[in-house]
Amino acid sequence: MNTETVATTARPVGKIMLVGIGPGHVDHMTARARAAIAEADVVVGYVTYIKLVADLLEGKEVVRKGMTEELDRAVSALEAARSGQKVALISSGDAGVYGMAGPTYEVLFQAGWTPDDGVEVEIVPGASALNACAALVGAPLTHDFCAISLSDLLTPWPTIARRLDAVAYADFVVALYNPKSGRRTRQIVEAQRLFLRHRRPDTPVAIVKSAYRRRQHIEFTTLDRMSEQDIGMLSTVLIGNSNTVVQNGLMVTPRGYANKYDMSEGGATRDGEKAGRSLSTGLNGWLENLIADHAAGESVEQLATRHRLPAPYIAATLAEPLAVAEADAAEDTEA
Repeated sequence: MNTETVATTARPVGKIMLVGIGPGHVDHMTARARAAIAEADVVVGYVTYIKLVADLLEGKEVVRKGMTEELDRAVSALEAARSGQKVALISSGDAGVYGMAGPTYEVLFQAGWTPDDGVEVEIVPGASALNACAALVGAPLTHDFCAISLSDLLTPWPTIARRLDAVAYADFVVALYNPKSGRRTRQIVEAQRLFLRHRRPDTPVAIVKSAYRRRQHIEFTTLDRMSEQDIGMLSTVLIGNSNTVVQNGLMVTPRGYANKYDMSEGGATRDGEKAGRSLSTGLNGWLENLIADHAAGESVEQLATRHRLPAPYIAATLAEPLAVAEADAAEDTEA
């Protein structure tokens, strides 16, 4: 008997497709996500997400799991794949953003799986809640942003609180996932308390519930009133940075063009700035000013306080400013 045939018979080749179905409406599901579900023998997912793709499930074996049963979903997917079946393990949004990709790999690694295993794994990306909610309210994410989950089911609260405090201080636009549930009601209040240490009370906030789903609801508010709003597990909270504005019903975070260009003069470059080059307050310009201020008598500690940066970083930068500046200048010239 052919040994290759024996090996194949003994160990069928299955596949796990970790499918991000997007925010919930079929119009926002990628073609690959639809195709992955279509080619699957088995579809595994949280009951609510299964309902969102019900029209695509005819003839499929469907494994429905409840909230907090992520590891069970992954185990079910692995068992089906090892029996030779193609499995679509679905997540809302993107499978790699608070979705099933991470738990599934944890289960796979624990089971001794490697990429050379008979079970193939594919991640099918989708639009996350962060993307969907941002699109509905305007353009809040056009500068640096991050996402933090307020769920303390798996993460200690001090860890979450440190992250909230750090990003609030650093002036990120922030998307809060899992902001509140029937049992977890105080987390959003504590997040607000931490943000108000560093942000103005009138900082714009958008709360989007069930983005692109049947009961979609959008509420604009401010940081000082954020925790008073109707927020639940299907909500995503977007907190603006110090430059974010709400105008004409749209939440927008400027990218920074006004720092370099005079927007009222047809985009003319401001004095001291050059198109296509770093800002005068970019790294090289900042280094020059830092050196001058230090030479004029300002201490490392004073510079650190003024620039809101760690003193060891200021000291290290002052110790080697010219080499960095020259390297950056050479890169700009080559570009």
